[in-house]
Amino acid sequence: MVGSLDFSLLRDLFSILLLQVSMWGSDSFLVISPSEPIVAMLGTDTVLPCRVSPAMNVESMELRWFRSQFSEAVYVYKDGMEQAGEQLVDFKGRAELVKDYITEGRVAVRIYSLQISDNGMYKCSFKKDSDFEEATLELKVIGLGSGPRIFMVGPEDKGIRLTCTGKGWFPQPEVKWTDARGEKIPSLSEDETQDDDGLFQIEASLIVRDTSKTKVSCSMKNPFFGQEQVETISIPESFFPRTSPWKVAFAGTFFILGIFLGAVVFLAWKERQEKKRVQEVQEEKEKESEARESLEKELVRRKQLYQQDWKKANLYADWRKEQFKAVAITLDPDSAHPNLIISENRKQVSLMENVPQNCDASVYQGQEESEAVFSVLGQNYFNTGRHYWEVEVNIGIEAGPETKWAVGVCLNTVKRDKWFVECPEKNFWVIAYEKGEVKVLTFSESLSLRQHPQRIGVFLDQEDGDVSFYNMVDGSHIFSFTGITSYGTLCPYFRLQGAGTSVTIYSTSDCTENCPDFSPNTSVTHLRSGDMGIPQEAKRLLPP
Repeated sequence: MVGSLDFSLLRDLFSILLLQVSMWGSDSFLVISPSEPIVAMLGTDTVLPCRVSPAMNVESMELRWFRSQFSEAVYVYKDGMEQAGEQLVDFKGRAELVKDYITEGRVAVRIYSLQISDNGMYKCSFKKDSDFEEATLELKVIGLGSGPRIFMVGPEDKGIRLTCTGKGWFPQPEVKWTDARGEKIPSLSEDETQDDDGLFQIEASLIVRDTSKTKVSCSMKNPFFGQEQVETISIPESFFPRTSPWKVAFAGTFFILGIFLGAVVFLAWKERQEKKRVQEVQEEKEKESEARESLEKELVRRKQLYQQDWKKANLYADWRKEQFKAVAITLDPDSAHPNLIISENRKQVSLMENVPQNCDASVYQGQEESEAVFSVLGQNYFNTGRHYWEVEVNIGIEAGPETKWAVGVCLNTVKRDKWFVECPEKNFWVIAYEKGEVKVLTFSESLSLRQHPQRIGVFLDQEDGDVSFYNMVDGSHIFSFTGITSYGTLCPYFRLQGAGTSVTIYSTSDCTENCPDFSPNTSVTHLRSGDMGIPQEAKRLLPP
């Protein structure tokens, strides 16, 4: 123990020396607390000391002792006086500052009438201007309860049952039974409870069967303080129960009778289990039959629902013409890529001639991918309501693999200064044309369309949360994003690439007058937000 204390002292002195060297010529300081736990008896007083290094006057500092949280103040010293308003209720009137050596940087908080709740970790903090340092202390509250008391309960299980009780201990004491030679005897059971003050009450039991152990001791020891209390009891040999020959005979008879009864019970149980198994098999067959019928009904019901939804989708474009407001969309030149040409009426966008389609990243606005994204936004912003507009996409007669376009909507705050993917996760809701196929960039499969659309209707429904696209030439439905829950301010979005590619926005009068004819065989494709399509079993029920 002495060697351990010397090592701790040397360690603290070495730390202080290093700190003083590193702080030479500065106002910085270090807060030091005892490295070993502070041990104090329940009901007594104790102090929690802290000091600063290098030594200095701390009268003008803010001093605080607190528990695990900064707001759980035990004591606060600020502006030269105690700040009782910040103090926990449990410590009001029980804590004071010991400041005899405050000019030397050594202070402490004295806590009166220690309670079990005072046990645990503390922190002391010192604040000077903007400098703030703290240290940790541990307080161990020790409660030495009443000495163990041994009681002889009586004969039990071919021996004598003893109980050893003690109360008023903290923390929980170590209980040990020993014989006259000091050899340990294992306890039969140990029960401990805590009263309202947090003190432990212990009851340990033991059955002594060896008649040679006429003296038995029970000891209780505090694991931190090391103090041990012992009590010994002597058991007269005549108190031990003696075996009667009649008991042996009765025991043998009861043993044989028990085997016989056990065999009868086992046979009855086995027969009952067999009947139960047969009944369970029959019930399982009935459940399977009911489940099969229920599944068939559910499949029929789903097929009818999907057929109804499919028919509704065919009629949706006609209905939307009456319910949606036609919008005169114009392009925003300030949002356009430098290689795009915006017409004077801001209704058409095309690509400059002789523009390389696969460019170095450093050429176009610091993009991180080898392929530039030539995009432009509309000047119209939408927050609520139902709106639609129509655009015509021209890919030119020399369309090749590099020809691409995308039409739809996006948040007005999307980042377009680097390479990006136009998907709902990035706040884009568009359909795109790439490598000769129309697709949605959320998944890799192409859309099954009767023909590639040239004149496209974009229907934005911010009331029900969906964006739909229609071929305005034959009235066929192209795709729908539904169930969109996260809206902000939306605006039209256009992207094109490839020689001869252009996008033209139709005027409001053209959109109103040009209502397409919709055939009953119009195909339907939906994408629910977060769902990425309908379930596989439902797809098999849709009409071909």
